[in-house]
Amino acid sequence: MNTTPRPLGNAPVSVGPLGLGCWPIAGMTRAGVTPAAAEATVRMAVDLGITHLDTAFCYGERGESERAIAAAIRGRRNAIVIAGKCGIHWEPDAGATPPRRQVVDGRPERLRAEVEESLRRLETDHLDLLYLHAPDPATPIAESAGELRRLLAEGKARAIGVSNVSLPQLEAFIAACPLAACQLHFNMLQREIEREFLPWCRSHGVAMVVYWPLMKGLLAGAMRRGQVFPQTDSRHKYPMFNGVEFERNLDFVDRLRPIAARLGCDLPDLVLAWTAEQPGITSVLFGATSPEQVAINARALAVELDDESRRDIAAAIAARGPVANRRPV
Repeated sequence: MNTTPRPLGNAPVSVGPLGLGCWPIAGMTRAGVTPAAAEATVRMAVDLGITHLDTAFCYGERGESERAIAAAIRGRRNAIVIAGKCGIHWEPDAGATPPRRQVVDGRPERLRAEVEESLRRLETDHLDLLYLHAPDPATPIAESAGELRRLLAEGKARAIGVSNVSLPQLEAFIAACPLAACQLHFNMLQREIEREFLPWCRSHGVAMVVYWPLMKGLLAGAMRRGQVFPQTDSRHKYPMFNGVEFERNLDFVDRLRPIAARLGCDLPDLVLAWTAEQPGITSVLFGATSPEQVAINARALAVELDDESRRDIAAAIAARGPVANRRPV
């Protein structure tokens, strides 16, 4: 994999091809994630040269992800690209299990308050990349973008991005604020952004940062046939993890295994390396909850795909055909 830093649009910020997605270390969806484990996970990523750390105000009910990052990078802040997000927070909800609900709030005053709190948690005076986490249906996106533009002008962010948007929302955002990056999901089985988003971003000089490269573990190759996900596991809501669709996806994974074996790498590393070299993809975020997981995924940096492997992967994708990939509401 070409590990040369890649620019975020026209902003004065560059990132490596792999970044650490720091949602899992918040511990909200993974049992047993302690503050010590979260800190060690981030430290391992930085030690292995993965210095693009992607977090958010809402990653943890009390900023657990941001606090772990702060502890892990003390003394090394200048070598790190911290990407944060604002616009989503948690509120108590006694009628829910667990007793909380996610609130999207894009009002300018709310965005500013979240950014300032994130900076305190991260023990820094700026974010290298600040995303609007998601558009607020109750707030015109131009108003949210205008506040991010002001935070950029004040030096509290070095670059601005937006996540979880439609194409019209992208166009409205960039009309109100310089835009360096867009963040959406993408992987071998979910490639919808190739149709419109990637061409738009390339034509507007906007970097594309993608999450779910391993599709919640599916493309890591450890799932078994007949596996049933409990109600506490969000994967049970996705057609990709149920019935015939799940079996067809496991067939696809089995077609990738000999390709990885021929290259002498593990399956997750093959998948990450392929994702990072797709046209228009700037950086690929992977999640981890332990230093060991980081070390495994970081091996993708050493994987060099050849033309044969690219042809075999393309053939496997074509054989898989259209995927039922609706996201749960």
